[in-house]
Amino acid sequence: MERTQTIDRTTAPTSVLTEPSYAAQILTVTARLLGESVDPLGIHELDSRLTTATDAICGTLPETVRNDAAARARTALPPLTSTSCGQYAAHLRTAAREL
Repeated sequence: MERTQTIDRTTAPTSVLTEPSYAAQILTVTARLLGESVDPLGIHELDSRLTTATDAICGTLPETVRNDAAARARTALPPLTSTSCGQYAAHLRTAAREL
């Protein structure tokens, strides 16, 4: 089995604990991809941006880690109501901080 990440033994454990989770990173990248547009956000556009963000954050990680992070990110999604991309991006940033 090939390792995709190495452990840096010089890093203090407290600094590792302050790093955002993969799920939080997925939500943050999704928010960046949505931008500040006032265009309405649809489910297909959101799903596409989430998939792109998941690939960017977890693309080299084992499939089980990727699937868990993606599921946790999707569980934390705010309800998709009639809102703009920019407004939803702000909600995603808040959800990411709460993970």
